[in-house]
Amino acid sequence: MRRKLPSTQALNCFEAAARHRSFTRAAQELALTQGAVSRQVAALEDFVGVTLFKRSQHGMTLTPAGENYARQVSRQLDSLERDTLDLMGHQGQGDSLTLAAVPTLASRWLIPRLPGLAREQPQLQIHIETRTRPFLFSDTGVDAALYAGTPEQIRQWAGTHATLLFPEDVLPVCSPELLADMGEVSPEILAGMPLLQQATRPEAWRDWFDAQGIYATRAMAGPRYELFSLQAAAASCGLGVALMPTLLIQAELASGALVVACPRPLRGQRAYYLVQPDLPERAALICFKEWLLRQPH
Repeated sequence: MRRKLPSTQALNCFEAAARHRSFTRAAQELALTQGAVSRQVAALEDFVGVTLFKRSQHGMTLTPAGENYARQVSRQLDSLERDTLDLMGHQGQGDSLTLAAVPTLASRWLIPRLPGLAREQPQLQIHIETRTRPFLFSDTGVDAALYAGTPEQIRQWAGTHATLLFPEDVLPVCSPELLADMGEVSPEILAGMPLLQQATRPEAWRDWFDAQGIYATRAMAGPRYELFSLQAAAASCGLGVALMPTLLIQAELASGALVVACPRPLRGQRAYYLVQPDLPERAALICFKEWLLRQPH
């Protein structure tokens, strides 16, 4: 069956023009003339039978249909480019996976273990993108995601299923200088200390204090950080106490840059999962998942 598809040249020109909102800047990017870009976009509009740009003396704007189509085309061109580069890099040999992962887990837990995977599966290449929140797999070229969340959050991730990897323990940690001569402190004392907040977990400190039976009026006060790595750095610099998953700060605990402020872990609320779309599993993903489940934590 012959596919009803426009030319990639027309799609490239349209995507660049939509992104720049200018035929001239699109032409400069693509090393074409402005007229060539304009003709390609006009040919695309004829092909789909839809006006994609509104043209006037003051410039050009995308129509609502053009806005939506530009988003779709951009994603598909990105995916096609990624697949092409992957094929070129492999020279037709081996396989690859694209993973999304929360950044600190990727840098501090996954990547240090990847040399072991490379020794077991030298033909398997792992690409990693960082994402801190759930997303639609259909909008990306991602094969699976390493994600930390509650069972309810995982169940609410539409169109996916998940494999439990391991539970998460969190502990209050800080620079030893912040504790001075106090050593480990009680939850009551901790409630009066500066608290560092995790942007993606705004209720984290409140949940921890609730588990200790403490009402802390400032449980949600304090500077917020998007990444755990930033929070760990802030805590190491003495800016406050951070509530951190212990597996992400093993190096800081071992070196003494961070110490446990209060030895009361919060367990069982969150865990780490491998999340994947509800699609038939590729052999590469099965292989990676089996390896992942064997990793110590």
